[in-house]
Amino acid sequence: MNKFWESNLEKLPQDVREIVIKTIKHNRWRRYETINLIASENVMSPLAEAAYLSDMMHRYAEGKPFKRYYQGTIYVDEIETKTSEFMGELLGGAYVDPRPVSGTTANAAAFRVLAECGSKAVIAPVQAGAHVSHTKFGTLGALCIEHIELPYDEENLNVDIDKAVKLIESIKPKFAVLGGSVYLFPHPVREIADAIHSVGGRLVYDAAHVLGLIIGKRWRNPLDYGADVVTSSTHKTFPGPQGGIIASRDRDLFKKIGRAIFPLFVSNHHLHRLPALAITALEMKHYGELYADQIVRNAKTLAEALAAEGFKVLGENLGYTKSHQVVIDVRSEGGGAKSAILLEKANIIVNKNLLPYDPPDAIKDPSGLRLGVQEMTRFGMKEEDMKIIAKFIARVLKKREDPTKIAQEVKSYRRDYIEVKYCFELNPIDDGKLYLLF
Repeated sequence: MNKFWESNLEKLPQDVREIVIKTIKHNRWRRYETINLIASENVMSPLAEAAYLSDMMHRYAEGKPFKRYYQGTIYVDEIETKTSEFMGELLGGAYVDPRPVSGTTANAAAFRVLAECGSKAVIAPVQAGAHVSHTKFGTLGALCIEHIELPYDEENLNVDIDKAVKLIESIKPKFAVLGGSVYLFPHPVREIADAIHSVGGRLVYDAAHVLGLIIGKRWRNPLDYGADVVTSSTHKTFPGPQGGIIASRDRDLFKKIGRAIFPLFVSNHHLHRLPALAITALEMKHYGELYADQIVRNAKTLAEALAAEGFKVLGENLGYTKSHQVVIDVRSEGGGAKSAILLEKANIIVNKNLLPYDPPDAIKDPSGLRLGVQEMTRFGMKEEDMKIIAKFIARVLKKREDPTKIAQEVKSYRRDYIEVKYCFELNPIDDGKLYLLF
């Protein structure tokens, strides 16, 4: 606990003090004592965190820069414009709107413009990694757009191109969605783009999980392969603040989607995200390729190491993974739910996940675990560390060692990995616990 809280906690009411203490405990545990392998999380740099903790979190700026419904936005307008420019440059010359407050909100705005209620859309199968917002259970359902699953090639863990093209030509959907939340290998963007364009539809690519890999040039930029719209969150392999963006090279389509963001799905767009996002974009411009390259190498190493420990790692015939993710089948270890809980007790944070051959109703106890290496890479871990992580996991799930004992070893191991890498340096105030821009 830092000096500020040590000197001030006793002045607070008991119920307030409990909340503060639990928050501090959470920060200490997750940030300094665990190996975090949640594939949808990351941490900002100290400088981006400093910008995030600004007065902008209290302010409103409905509308677009320089065309606001509120006064007092002269600096916000400049920062938002620069943020869009920086992100557009990183995506190879795209128009970028940073106002969506999440990747799901970004999807909603794009879907709303591309199809009307009662229309059809084709998506990757849920068990194969489609995000819930792509489905009838989420955003598509809320917009009453019918979701139809693209045929899936289980051997190659990907969309079956030939069958998908025939399906698109047959049903003529308004749009197709590629990208996902379980995502080991690139989807066939060019082939699906050509097919959907041939029937007058559009291709939306949800890049939430791989945005940092795209910007780091370790994953195909879908805009170069025919995608009409890219939606994304900004806090997974791209290590920015939680939020979303929409990108396109089609100016007219971009403007239409922009009119759907506000006022249909977003009022105020959480302005403190903007300077943090802009700083992260500039950091990725300088360090993104090094970071993305290490992520991909770490993921492959972790997959190989887990396989060497006796785990069934998906994608063996394809080299296991080309993204930040590794997916393992843990049915023989007791299933996804039990395995995730045991690992948490060992200070290793993962999530249970459906595998392609799981029935949809297995969501509460699926066969698999999804692992992501992007945050541990951000803290400086490399290939040899991935091998050690694999051994920790094997000791919990294979050898059935006491997870609380391993938790202490994990805590000790993390002591060498607490500084954020691949970012601009900032000398922190108060031993890294407090960052202020005043």
